[in-house]
Order: sequence, then structure tokens, then C-alpha cells
Amino acid sequence: MNTKILKMDEENIDADAIREAGNILRNGGLVAFPTETVYGLGGDALNAESSGKIYAAKGRPSDNPLIVHIAGMEELSKIVRKIPEEAYLLAEHFWPGPLTMIFEKSDCVPLETTGGLETVAVRMPSNKIARALIHASGGYIAAPSANLSGRPSPTVAKYVIEDLDGRVDMIIDGGEVNIGLESTIIDLTGDKPMILRPGYITEEMLEETIGSVEIDQTIIEGNSKQAPKAPGMKYRHYAPKGNLTIIEGEADRVVDYINEQLRIYRKNGSKTGVIATDETATKYQADSVKSAGKRKDEDQIAHQLFRILREFDDESVEIIYAESFEGRGVGQAIMNRLLKAAGHQVIKL
Repeated sequence: MNTKILKMDEENIDADAIREAGNILRNGGLVAFPTETVYGLGGDALNAESSGKIYAAKGRPSDNPLIVHIAGMEELSKIVRKIPEEAYLLAEHFWPGPLTMIFEKSDCVPLETTGGLETVAVRMPSNKIARALIHASGGYIAAPSANLSGRPSPTVAKYVIEDLDGRVDMIIDGGEVNIGLESTIIDLTGDKPMILRPGYITEEMLEETIGSVEIDQTIIEGNSKQAPKAPGMKYRHYAPKGNLTIIEGEADRVVDYINEQLRIYRKNGSKTGVIATDETATKYQADSVKSAGKRKDEDQIAHQLFRILREFDDESVEIIYAESFEGRGVGQAIMNRLLKAAGHQVIKL
């Protein structure tokens, strides 16, 4: 397949290119595009064959649900059986934006899109390119992250092209994304709203809007045997090619332990890397040390994380150590992604 690559930005949207991309989606093809969270790989959400193409292009397990992207509340009622009151409150506060809500699906949403589930995950992105594309496509785009399954999610088009060139019809290069982590996912189909994936919209923000929410324990434990209700719950995700281990503990002990391990691996000829912060980056003796930002600036750390994992791949780093981060607020989302990337390989000092 010959993949067409087009460049534009949110302030200079190419209407002809968006129209062409919309026609590709209407005809069952695939288009990768930017959102405010990460790049998405889009297909027609209401076309079972299109959803099948997404799974094939990514090498993604077919029981891993896709998120349906819409551009307005008027589209929601067609694809869900009922809209709980909490959904209206959450939409008022966080849509368009990085929040995905799970509803009972209507019959028009094929099981191929929902991973065989009777529920559907829905999001309304704020990125102007994404919104224009949704309108041009007919209103419903199923879009997981635009990467090969299991790899770090792409925050720039370079890595979309690296993974999907020749596998999709078009890639829209819209520059670097704003947030850098996938959306928060909240399930509204149970007795009580439940967070299935943490993200930029935090537990505290949700509770301020709709009251108490529960958190699925597999967010941290990652050992559930159940079918995934949301993207990424069941499978190892975001993984670099190198072996990643997270080190938890007091800062100086973490630095000393990591440096001790680095010396061993470097003697064996392995190329090493460390995910650090501005406060600690100069203390490490790895082949490649990358700061994710100031420890208190969780937004910056979230923005940098997937790019750092991809850069280690570019540099053929074989052994990677990462400091741990706070398990609350945006830090919970950061740790969720790190734990998945490391296959829950954690050493506590």
C-alpha cells in the first residue's frame, strides 16, 4: 500500500486534504491523524470491515476495544442506548478534551469496533484537525493510537510513519501533540462510575464534577484475567525495544542502585539508558540519560514520556531504568503507562 503523507497544523487546516481524508474513511480506508493526546489510527467506526483493518494494521488483538471519536453531542445518541446524567455533567466540563466515557452501545456499532463487548468507548477530541476530519468522515471515527500494537504511542508523526507507512492509506502530520498521554477512561455502565484508565483528567477532577468514583484495581496491578473493558487494560503496552525496569525508593538510594546496575551492564557491553528528572539527570552514568522534566511538573513529564521511550529505540538502548513517580493526579497516569511499558517490572528499595 502506498501511504500518502500530508502536513498541516491546527491554525492552517488544508480543507481539500481533510475532504480527501474523509473520503478515504467513508470508503473503508484508514487515516492516521493528530489529537491533543496522541496520534490516532482512524477508520469508520460503524463499518465492521474498517475496524478489522485497524486491528490488522496495528497487529492489535481483536478483543481490545477501539474508541469511537465524535465531534458533537448530537452524534452520541445514535451510538449509545442511554446517556446517564453523569455523562452530561462530564461532557459539559471535559468535552471536547481528553476524556473517554463508556456506554451501553446501540445496534449500529459493530462488535468488531467494541472488541466483542456490548459497551462502546466514546471521546470528543479538542484538536481542530481531528474535529475537521470527524466531520468530513461522517461523524464516527474508531481510533486507537497510531502505532504498532505494544509500542509507545506516537506524539509526533515521525513515529507514526515509522510504524504504519505502507499499512494505512494516509497519515496527517499535524506536528507534536499537546498532552502526550492517552485519554482518561471512565465506565458509566455500572452501579458507580469507574476509572478504567487514568489520564490528564484526574480522579480528583472527576469527583469534583460527579461525586465519588471507583478505580479499577488492574490500573496498578495489571494482572486481570478478565476481558478488557477499555483499550490497554489487558495487554502490555507502550513498551520500548529495550528492557525497562522501574525503581522505587528514596531518591539517593534510587540513584545509587541504578548506577550500580548500569556499571554491571556496561561491563557486559549493553547500551544503557535512564529516565530521570531535572533534579537527578546529571547524577546518572548511563549511555543515554533523558530528563522527563521537573519532578513537580507532571504535565511536562506526561508530555515527554512516550517521546523518550521512542528515542531510546532510535538509539538502540538495550537496558533502561526509570525513576518512579507519584501515584496521584497526573502522576497516576504516568505510572500506569510506565508500569505497562515495563511489564510491571518494579524493584522497591
